[in-house]
Amino acid sequence: MIRTIGITKQQQLLKDFPLEIIEQHEFEWYWVDFNCPTIEEESLLDTFFHFHPLAIEDCLLRLQRPKLDFYDDFHFFVIHRLNAETLAAEEVNIFTSHKFIVTFHKNPAPEIDKLQKMLENQSKSWERGTIYLTYQTIDKIVDSYFPLVYEIEDHLNVLEDELTYQSNVNAMKIVFEFRSDLLDLRRTILPMRDLLYRILNSYRFSLKKSERAYFGDIYDHLLKLTEMVESNRELTADMRDSYMAISSSRMNGIMMTLTIVSTIFIPLTFIAGVYGMNFDNMPELHGRYSYFIILAIMIIIAILMLIIFKLKGWFKLFKP
Repeated sequence: MIRTIGITKQQQLLKDFPLEIIEQHEFEWYWVDFNCPTIEEESLLDTFFHFHPLAIEDCLLRLQRPKLDFYDDFHFFVIHRLNAETLAAEEVNIFTSHKFIVTFHKNPAPEIDKLQKMLENQSKSWERGTIYLTYQTIDKIVDSYFPLVYEIEDHLNVLEDELTYQSNVNAMKIVFEFRSDLLDLRRTILPMRDLLYRILNSYRFSLKKSERAYFGDIYDHLLKLTEMVESNRELTADMRDSYMAISSSRMNGIMMTLTIVSTIFIPLTFIAGVYGMNFDNMPELHGRYSYFIILAIMIIIAILMLIIFKLKGWFKLFKP
């Protein structure tokens, strides 16, 4: 579907007009949005707008890294929005010049829908032209990153409290899932940050002082997002280390308990084995009280070993 908006010389807004009247009508500037275009609509990038073949190829083929390319009569942006459900990066392409802005995206982009509504309701933004609209497009997409990062951060704070008091295997599975989500966010946010840095420092993309402030604000947002993602990744690493420490401590306690039990039964098993051989020349086997004496010795040995372990502090240091 192709959506069109044009601002006339008389500062009037025209909407949903056919592309054919662009050459017949004198627009101050116009915006054409290719929203989930068909194959026939995709071909208009070449047959109607005559964009550079390399830029068209970037639109139609695989997902590109966020970038800015300069051509003779337009600038070409590749930016990434994030799917709120899957956190997958989805490409949005922008062709812009002082006369037009063309956006191209194969997936629905709610940010662009909101921007079109804003443009219809705020006539003051018309006179700011295509550079301001390009800023608004990138800004709306970058702002949509924040709720996704905040949601992960809130979940991690809740999980951190759970892992403080207990070793929760299911919670750790969720932590690793969020760590994977943060990695996906990082793969999108860092290239977008680099793109904004290039926009601000490129001499070919000339910006007025006021326009530079707008794009600088987006760059600040991306720096904040980068810090939030890195901070949350460090939090997941700390939670992972805490979980491993808790698990290791519990395992050490279990192993110490088994070691104490085994150590106590080693001499007892030895005594029972010796007197279980039933040789004829073992006088203790024929004594009337031999059984009770040996049993008492075994009990005394077990108690003495428990006292020794307690004096050494094993029961305090290693608790299951």
